[in-house]
Amino acid sequence: MAAPAERRGHRPGPRRQEERVAYLFLLPALAGLALFRVYPVVEALLGALYREVFTSHGPRTAFVGIANFAALLGDPVFWSSLWVTLKLNLIINPMQVALALGLALMVDRAARGMKLYRLLVLVPIGVSLPVATLLWRLMLDPNGGFVNAVLAVLGLPQQPFYTSAAQALWSIILIANWKGVSYWMVFMLAGLQGIPAELQEAAAIDGAGRLQRFARVTLPLLRGPLLFVLVADTVINFVMFVPMYLLTRGGPSGATNVLMYQAYKVGFAFGDMGQALAIVTVLLTLLLGVVAWQFRLFDPGEQRP
Repeated sequence: MAAPAERRGHRPGPRRQEERVAYLFLLPALAGLALFRVYPVVEALLGALYREVFTSHGPRTAFVGIANFAALLGDPVFWSSLWVTLKLNLIINPMQVALALGLALMVDRAARGMKLYRLLVLVPIGVSLPVATLLWRLMLDPNGGFVNAVLAVLGLPQQPFYTSAAQALWSIILIANWKGVSYWMVFMLAGLQGIPAELQEAAAIDGAGRLQRFARVTLPLLRGPLLFVLVADTVINFVMFVPMYLLTRGGPSGATNVLMYQAYKVGFAFGDMGQALAIVTVLLTLLLGVVAWQFRLFDPGEQRP
């Protein structure tokens, strides 16, 4: 049946046209996301199923299925690096979120000298992680570093810092906190400044103290920024690599040998790229599981009307 005349000349409404224009503007970003994010992940997942084998005709890449993953089960170095990765994230993620929130609460206050304080807090954002690592390497140097010099003035014993198996991971945490807390504080501060002052005033009139207002007004309204910071911080810390590479090389005694650095060693130092991609796949799977648990913990669906 022929379409009515009015439908033959039908044009999309303004809303449909706006959607098409929006998709057109999003296309370059989506293409970049697919090329630089999705494609490497797919390539890693497929590469974990292959291994380079040596034949009479020379080395070639052969399909080995889950053999690379099976080999990880019997590798004590892999299990050690998995434990170091989990331990690092169990410590550093809640620590950075708490410190960022604390700094945001302090910066949000309009007190005397706050401009200088804000400037000092924001300085680490302008320093790249490699530069920050090298800077702290000099400051934490066991032989004549600035921190040990301060300890000597205070009459305290000298510390080995990143050269000690007991202190190396804490040295990494110190560097990561110095570099990252200020960055996450900016998001927390934006969330704090988005809370209507009327709500705080109403709670104060009802007799709520400062801690009660923080627990019953501030924290619930900061759920969105808190979730974002926690998830983004977790992703960054799970794939942390630069401090281990520049400062400790995964040592001493494997104390800072996280999965990301272990994958680098296996792939580029030992030349077993299939095994390295298997480690990366395990790391990615673990990261996705942790992030999914974080979303479930914060239950963002409850915020929807």
